Amino acid sequence: MESTQDGRAPQHHAVISPTRNDPLLRTLSESVGGPLGDHAAPGVVGSGLWTPERVLIVLTTLAAVLGVVLKGYCRVNGWTTPQHFYATCYSDLPTLFGERGLAEGVLPFFTQDALFEYPVVMGLIAGATALLVPGSGVSQARATAYFDINAVLVAIMWLVAVVATARSNRRRPWDAAMLAIAPGAILSGFINWDMWAVALLALGMLAFARNRPVWAGVFIGLGTATKLYPIVVFGAVLVLAVRTGRYRPLLLTLAGAAGSWLAVNVPIMLMNPAGWAYFLEFTRERPAGFSSIYFAWNLMAERLHWILLDAPGINAMATGSFALACAAVAVVGLHAPRRPRLAQLAFLIVAAFVLTNKVYSPQFVVWLIPLLALARPRWRDFLLWMAVEAAHWAAVWMYLGQWTSGGSPQNNIDSPYYIAAIIAHMGMLGYLCVRVVMDIYNPSSDPIRRSRQDDPQGGAFDGAPDAVTLRTLRSAFDRITGRSVQPTADRTDVARVSTLGTMDG
Repeated sequence: MESTQDGRAPQHHAVISPTRNDPLLRTLSESVGGPLGDHAAPGVVGSGLWTPERVLIVLTTLAAVLGVVLKGYCRVNGWTTPQHFYATCYSDLPTLFGERGLAEGVLPFFTQDALFEYPVVMGLIAGATALLVPGSGVSQARATAYFDINAVLVAIMWLVAVVATARSNRRRPWDAAMLAIAPGAILSGFINWDMWAVALLALGMLAFARNRPVWAGVFIGLGTATKLYPIVVFGAVLVLAVRTGRYRPLLLTLAGAAGSWLAVNVPIMLMNPAGWAYFLEFTRERPAGFSSIYFAWNLMAERLHWILLDAPGINAMATGSFALACAAVAVVGLHAPRRPRLAQLAFLIVAAFVLTNKVYSPQFVVWLIPLLALARPRWRDFLLWMAVEAAHWAAVWMYLGQWTSGGSPQNNIDSPYYIAAIIAHMGMLGYLCVRVVMDIYNPSSDPIRRSRQDDPQGGAFDGAPDAVTLRTLRSAFDRITGRSVQPTADRTDVARVSTLGTMDG
């Protein structure tokens, strides 16, 4: 019998088969022999060389190669405007290499007079990889070499994110295939360094799932120092801490995040305070960014002679709408009959951050893919979302080609079509949020809880009983004010709610 070094039998976890669990994959599998057989036991019986994780690594590698191949025109012909838009091979990486002085030896935050509009870790990555490019000066060959070096590192981060996502739920590693072969990641993963933040947040989610909140915080803090969005995941942890009355995981995660974020940022603050603050100033002062709802409004307003939104107005609207969205997520988290899962709340909050943000760049889709794979791994909705995002991705470049070249509209995409693409991709993300909320209120439709799991990423919150809900707060308020309390559910009803979604599907 196989055993571990301490003499105990290895722990096996039954793996959920996608062809058994997902309706679309079950239907598609009929053309190749049908779903996995009833007597098969993946995860319990060894799978030989091709474990799920190894298959996911191969799939991610192939997807990353395809993503780089799609940049082939620019790698051969140069990264020039507007050709890189028309050829849909634009990337910030070679553009910033030339325009921010990286090709001439500028090191973000270390070169005092140079300004870089990204957080500290991203600036350090940009500068460090520029030092690896052979030669000197600005040239097409050096720009392409810079892209290639960073593309390799982005692909490695993609692999890290996929493996971490797969390990975050041992019974459902195949859900990470959504990230491994995601069209959104293939098309947009090499636009910028966002995949670094994606990988760090995925490691944080894995650490939290393994009940290591300090390490979870360390990775989330580093992710926040790379790209701002990972910090909003703390909203999900806060809601679950309030609902369960377990605040220790929240405090430990916050401590780890604060420690890692300060360790990276404080030296730069002291060494170059103006350079460090430039990211915040740039974010505050910039106008509406491409593909945001505010940019779409200004495009329409310009044609129809309506009022244009300026930066201060957009900042106020973005902050206020995000705060309202967070409040709505908190109400859902405390009102739902059964405690939501961490991944569900995290997806909703990050989606709210994206939808209300003053910028909605095409690469932001990679932020959401691993979270959706954990929150609602349903391939039909996922593929519909990817199709809409692919249409938006093409529309962005066609619009920017017209915008930068000044060509006539009949040879480009005009603004009404671009606005339609913006509304479509934001509407599709809103639809996914609605589906996640429906799963929260009806756990029998949640793929994870149909797999007889409570909260695989929840760590200390997994299986925890409720301490505070809106119902208990209302009952306490009624007792304090002397109001009569009408029973809303008997014990049988409560038990029925708590056991919803325990069947395979």
